[in-house]
Amino acid sequence: MATKKIKPNTPGTRHRIAPVFDDITEKKPYKRLLKGKKQSGGRNKQGRKTSRHRGGGHKRRYRYIDFKRDKHDIPAKVQTIEYDPNRSARIALVAYTDGEKRYIIAPDKLSVGDTVISGKQVDPDTGNCLPMKNMPPGTVIHNIEMHPGKGAQICRSAGTSAQLLAKTDRYVTIKLPSGEVRMILGVCVATVGSTSNPDHFNTTMGKAGRNRWKGKRPQTRGVAMNPVDHPMGGGEGKASGGHPRSPWGQSSKGKKTRKRKKLSNRYIVRSRKKSK
Repeated sequence: MATKKIKPNTPGTRHRIAPVFDDITEKKPYKRLLKGKKQSGGRNKQGRKTSRHRGGGHKRRYRYIDFKRDKHDIPAKVQTIEYDPNRSARIALVAYTDGEKRYIIAPDKLSVGDTVISGKQVDPDTGNCLPMKNMPPGTVIHNIEMHPGKGAQICRSAGTSAQLLAKTDRYVTIKLPSGEVRMILGVCVATVGSTSNPDHFNTTMGKAGRNRWKGKRPQTRGVAMNPVDHPMGGGEGKASGGHPRSPWGQSSKGKKTRKRKKLSNRYIVRSRKKSK
């Protein structure tokens, strides 16, 4: 995928850098893998706002994505590459030889007609899914499981990938996009390759209304508020706001909030903070 600079015919297109959908091969999704999606607007079950700056947006339908890739040793042929409004990466509709169809996260450079397969002893080719203990060191991977059988949790967004660095008897060591190096059980599966749509982060919205279509509401800076509304509000003239704080007084820009005795600390070989 590439991007295109829009001509400045209107204020909203003056700084607009739009995506190009040349890789999309089908506009209508597969109906059997769809369901309605209810937006929360940032409210919990009591109706109270627990997540700010959410609401509105275009109506969406959820696509069932196969994050587990648990249909082993059955080849699947790529039917379509489609747009998914619920995620930044592209999705691919694959048809297995037994007739079943599923959506998967489309790896980069995967095209219609290609064949993918999942299993314990399959080749580490692009789009194939297998346990990380069976991959050679240096393999670029995405859709990584953290717990066996739970499904992919890491490297699912557009253009992301991790790298397999080393293997031991039980664990594999991978380097994540954040720079963190951590250990994961070798029986956890991952998909070979990087995710599609790598130019997603080169796009520019161009106008505030485009974010409203995505369900994002405006955000007011704390220094622009009154003292009763925010700890950084008030002051004569354009005050800097003092120490950076959240609306509830939590210190930001450097305060460590991770629990010191968090269970997963033992699996982190190198922190993302130390790697930069």
